[in-house]
Amino acid sequence: MRLPPRSFTGQLALLLFLALVVAQVVAFLLFAGERMRVARQAYQETVVERALVLRRLLVDMPAGLRPRLLEVASSRFVRFWTSDQPQTGNGTDPASRYLGTELAKALDLPRRRVRVAVGFDADDSRWWNPFDTTPPPPPQIGWFKAAIGMPNNEWMNIATAPPPDPRPFGRALFISLGLSTIATLLAAVLVAGRIVRPMKRLAEAADRLGRGEAVGALPETGPDEARRSARAFNEMRERLDRFVRDRTQMLAAISHDLRTPITSLRLRAELVDDEETRDKLIETIEEMQDMTEATLEFVRAERTEEDTRPADLAALVDSLAADLVEIGYDVEVSAEGVRPVVRGRTVALRRAIRNVIENAVRYGGHARVTVSVPDGAAPREALIVIEDEGPGLPDAELERVFEPFVRGETSRSRQTGGIGLGLAVARTIFRSHGGDIRLRNREEGGLQAVLSLPV
Repeated sequence: MRLPPRSFTGQLALLLFLALVVAQVVAFLLFAGERMRVARQAYQETVVERALVLRRLLVDMPAGLRPRLLEVASSRFVRFWTSDQPQTGNGTDPASRYLGTELAKALDLPRRRVRVAVGFDADDSRWWNPFDTTPPPPPQIGWFKAAIGMPNNEWMNIATAPPPDPRPFGRALFISLGLSTIATLLAAVLVAGRIVRPMKRLAEAADRLGRGEAVGALPETGPDEARRSARAFNEMRERLDRFVRDRTQMLAAISHDLRTPITSLRLRAELVDDEETRDKLIETIEEMQDMTEATLEFVRAERTEEDTRPADLAALVDSLAADLVEIGYDVEVSAEGVRPVVRGRTVALRRAIRNVIENAVRYGGHARVTVSVPDGAAPREALIVIEDEGPGLPDAELERVFEPFVRGETSRSRQTGGIGLGLAVARTIFRSHGGDIRLRNREEGGLQAVLSLPV
């Protein structure tokens, strides 16, 4: 399953972002309970301190002012009021007993004059509605309730519900997540760039090398894996160059060295008295010479130093067809409203296309050439379709004719065909550009050659 971002940088950033979100959420959930416990403890201590101060004030205050003081001290979250009887009993849990004892010591009162109950399950939502302006009545139950004895046999009652739980997904989470995301994405871009740049150079160099272009040594930079990849590519390029260079030099040397004995044979053939024998010898020698020259051309086609540049394929085919028409070839060209631009060596491409068109005219008398870019091709390809009305080929020969020195016409007559290297050279050139040449027999008769190149 592929992640939506296709680039390495996008995928790395997405994965880091998802991992960061999960880590932040888990961390906030884990610490939410601790935060709630600390907040409740602090809130409880605040209520107890207020109760201590309020009780001391009530002792020294005239009785007429006490209700007003209790009303002012109360709030939406905690209520203070007096009554003849305590409004709560003593809790039996350790927290209630401990807090009651501490309150009694702080007020210098007997323990029986202080009653504390902690841990009640309060659920009076009116205490927590900030838009409710109606003073709520004293709560009957609460998270913390206490009753402290007064000198006049009254009891000061305290009731409060637990503080609102801190929100784990509040502003702090989003601020932390935002800052962490920015830092993580910056780190992802820097790390991915350090990894991706050498890999992009490697991919571009491999593509150019596959098209037959001259490629220099790649800089061995980046992480160790990228350095090893660049080093392996450089070694492979050197070995390929050495192999092709040695083979090319060997074939070129053989073909060149054959010229001398061929020339010597021709001179001697001229001295043969029998005219018929002399003509046959000279014809055979000329065929040998043509094969030697064709071999040299084939070797040069596989390894050329021509620069690669963008080319308008339709314009290139139009120009080539016009040249062929001028020398008497019957060629018809059409382009399906497209002007595909390909990257290649234009001289080599002209030679390859010309070889195929000449074959079509030689065996079919007429060649129809169409340039198109099919829809939906990925990666998109430009197609040159060359059709003739000749006899076609047996299906078993459709691939074999691309082999060197194999001809579709087997008589070996120089009047009916060439040496048998035209299609081999053409396919070699197209494959070195990342394309190919395929042949098929047309249903209505004749042969169709499909030449493809990446756009």
